[in-house]
Amino acid sequence: MTEDHQTAFPAVIRKTPGVIGGDACIGNRRIAVWMLVQAKQLGISDERLLDDYEPPLTQAELGAAWDYYEKHRNEIDQALRDNED
Repeated sequence: MTEDHQTAFPAVIRKTPGVIGGDACIGNRRIAVWMLVQAKQLGISDERLLDDYEPPLTQAELGAAWDYYEKHRNEIDQALRDNED
């Protein structure tokens, strides 16, 4: 994790070795940014994503995921490719 990453996404987006392969996740949850991006690409609305997890995602968490994707598109696109079945 770079200093820039820590500054731009404090406590909202984290990379933890051994958790979902070290991919960028929402806080301490096992919800990877690439999972949310994939769901959105499949047509799932933000409103549904907010309620699909227990506990529900917050608007701030979802917004941080979209912001992270915009700033780290190559990383997340590679994670999507790596996790295709």
